[in-house]
Amino acid sequence: MKLSVNKDALLEGLQKVQAIVSTRSTLPVLYNVYLKADQDRLWLTATDLEVTIRTSVEAKIARSGGTTLPAKRVFQIFKELPTNEIELDVDDKDAATIQSGSAYYKIFGISEDEFPPMPKFSGDKVYSISQKLFKNMLQSTHYAASSDESRPMLNGVLLSFKDGKLNVVATDGRRMAMWEQEEESISPAMEGEWIVPTKTVQELLKSLKPEGDVRIQISDNQISLEFDNMHLISKLVDHSYPNFRQVIPQGSDERITLERELVMNAVRRVALLLTDRNTPVTLRFTKGHLEVSAIVNDVGEAKEKVAIKYSGKEITVAFNPDFLMEPLRNLASDEVTLDVSDDLSPGVLRNDQPFLYVLMPMRVK
Repeated sequence: MKLSVNKDALLEGLQKVQAIVSTRSTLPVLYNVYLKADQDRLWLTATDLEVTIRTSVEAKIARSGGTTLPAKRVFQIFKELPTNEIELDVDDKDAATIQSGSAYYKIFGISEDEFPPMPKFSGDKVYSISQKLFKNMLQSTHYAASSDESRPMLNGVLLSFKDGKLNVVATDGRRMAMWEQEEESISPAMEGEWIVPTKTVQELLKSLKPEGDVRIQISDNQISLEFDNMHLISKLVDHSYPNFRQVIPQGSDERITLERELVMNAVRRVALLLTDRNTPVTLRFTKGHLEVSAIVNDVGEAKEKVAIKYSGKEITVAFNPDFLMEPLRNLASDEVTLDVSDDLSPGVLRNDQPFLYVLMPMRVK
């Protein structure tokens, strides 16, 4: 393999894939990035056997071929090279010479034959959706997924294709975020539910763009997502997701309109007092006002009043401050509504999108 490539383009491509490179593996090749030169493109692939990411950059190919090189090391070398033109030459024993200006390196790689092959998909479960919309759905829900490894079915985001709707759902058992999108073009073959691991969702949030579509393919235990110049393949969480609809309250006593950023900042300031993030902040709704407060024994108290449009009954309810702030931080709308009944019933946060967030209340000691 022999080629020349632009330094900035190569670094951008490596940056897209190197987050997936394994940091703990018994297979040395998983510490490497797979470089494949073919038809004026240099393809870059990394995998940890759970997630695989592939992208490509333009290159002048003098001799086609492939090898794998230690990802972290070559990224640091390429980053420090003195000129924008990089010459890469790999011999038949996977020894790579790197030249740029007066700089010269020789790096020993591992044969491409040892790199895990890209998984294959049958093509019967295929769906396309706007990257912008899909990113918005994931951004609005992903933070509610659980990090508790003892409940693996909650360690990801659910994609549910059913009855002409795509539901994106995340929950940790104490709160749930859901986006329900009408998608009439869902084929019968695509119907089903799949759990995408949190790590995969985080990579998608970094890579999805405001324009173009993402092509989704699903097999029994893997998902493929292709968009722009990226191809991401991930294993799915092999568990059944709980019935998320049963936690949505069927009604509430009051629906209160709130300025998203105003309330988020008030909660954030009051929560500065807390020494334990499991200590709640209290919301007291009265005519025309919301009072956000917290009391911590042996520390003190904090209180902030916010003007709101509300003329209903007085309601006091306590929530985990982080759980309350996360949807407010990840939504883009100026206003949200909060459905509440009393201090024992879940609160339901909504905005002007097909989104809702169910939050269980906490008891104030």
